[in-house]
Amino acid sequence: MGGGHAARGIEATGPRHYDSPIATGQDLNRRLRELPSVEELASRLADLPRRLAVEAARGAIDARREELVSNGGAGSDRTSDGSDAATLETAARARASAAARPSLRPVLNATGVILHTNLGRAPLAVGALEAAVSVAAGYSTLEYDLGRGARGSRQDHVEGLVCELTGAEAALVVNNCAAAVLLAATALGTGGEIAVSRGQLVEIGGSFRVPEVVEASGARLVEVGTTNRTRLADYERALGSETAAILRVHPSNFRTVGFVEEASIEELCELGRRAGLPVIDDAGSGALVERIAELADEPPVRRSVAAGCAVVCFSGDKLLGGPQAGLMAGTAAALARCRAHPLARALRIDKLSLAALEATLRLLRDPEAATREIPVMRMLLAGETELDARAQQMRAALTRAGVAAEVERGSARMGGGTLPLLELEGPVCALSSEDVDIEELAVRLRAGEPPVIARVAEGRLLLDPRTLDDEAAELAAGAVVATLRRV
Repeated sequence: MGGGHAARGIEATGPRHYDSPIATGQDLNRRLRELPSVEELASRLADLPRRLAVEAARGAIDARREELVSNGGAGSDRTSDGSDAATLETAARARASAAARPSLRPVLNATGVILHTNLGRAPLAVGALEAAVSVAAGYSTLEYDLGRGARGSRQDHVEGLVCELTGAEAALVVNNCAAAVLLAATALGTGGEIAVSRGQLVEIGGSFRVPEVVEASGARLVEVGTTNRTRLADYERALGSETAAILRVHPSNFRTVGFVEEASIEELCELGRRAGLPVIDDAGSGALVERIAELADEPPVRRSVAAGCAVVCFSGDKLLGGPQAGLMAGTAAALARCRAHPLARALRIDKLSLAALEATLRLLRDPEAATREIPVMRMLLAGETELDARAQQMRAALTRAGVAAEVERGSARMGGGTLPLLELEGPVCALSSEDVDIEELAVRLRAGEPPVIARVAEGRLLLDPRTLDDEAAELAAGAVVATLRRV
């Protein structure tokens, strides 16, 4: 009996256990009540725009409430008058800062992929940047003829340059290469059939497929030959009274090797002349600079024009090294039909891209200047000495900070669905860390400012100097050091 009373006495007078369900509920309710109101916390952010302060305060309080509920009220005993209020203000300011930061912003590309589609493809030459900024800052001659004092055409700014560089009779520029192909197929093939090799029914970025682009034009696609072999005779058998055009598509993002055969562009154009049909050539990446060994697998635009294509379509932001654009070069008759089609207005290029494109085309008049000043060309042709010096620069900065780093061999790529077999061997700066998982380091670098996008291979982080200039390489190395110090 005595033992039982003693036990009940200890139970009644001993310390209260707050981890019990009732105690935890009471503690949680108290902490939730102590959270400041949205208005109270927002008032501490009076230096911020009102709407931003309110949204940041609401987000910080909601996050803290969820944290308390998920933990059952456990944790440090902070109150709204103490450290919890300061922590909430810090959290709210961080949210406000993140909300004010642009979503589309610059990154450092340390991947070695020159035309990285997800990172915006071709960086612009300085002259192209200056041209775009100049036009953006005020009014311009976009569609105004200064000589006549009357309305002009935006195409006048680039048509002569495109014709000069390609040898074409006429040219037209729209907002991307897929749009150029769509416009050509619509203007020249609607209501009829367009013959194309089965081996050229490619899928381009974003899961868009050439057959779907052509069918959207209102034309009917006729598949010719087989996946690996399509002869001129296959085209000849496919042509009929309903045929409106012949389409050649360069397989930019893959190659078929082995037992393969295809008709040349010259053969297709000769067939088109005999049959009275236009040939549309989707040349893909826009190889305007010739006699460069690395570009040997790309069809020169000038060759397709010389062969007699009605319209040659190619990209502005790939090998041409300019802004996103779809260039169309060919015969005056075919381009007149494209220009007159209502779709041309829906697909027209904007003034900023047009200004950057004009400046880039002017650089391409001088191949030596182009390879020196257009970033894509400069990165493609970068020499071993330049790349090694930049890789060593990053290694030295990292090792001075105590980060294990070495310079070793790696392989860069063109990317952007261009030259898929080309591997650009060269030095890379490779680093490892015992303090943080390398995958986690890559994540933290992407979350930094500026974000650094790097490759991870075999447990090491690779910084490729080919897609970084000297300043960017220094920033990338500094970002790694700063990130590791925060671990």
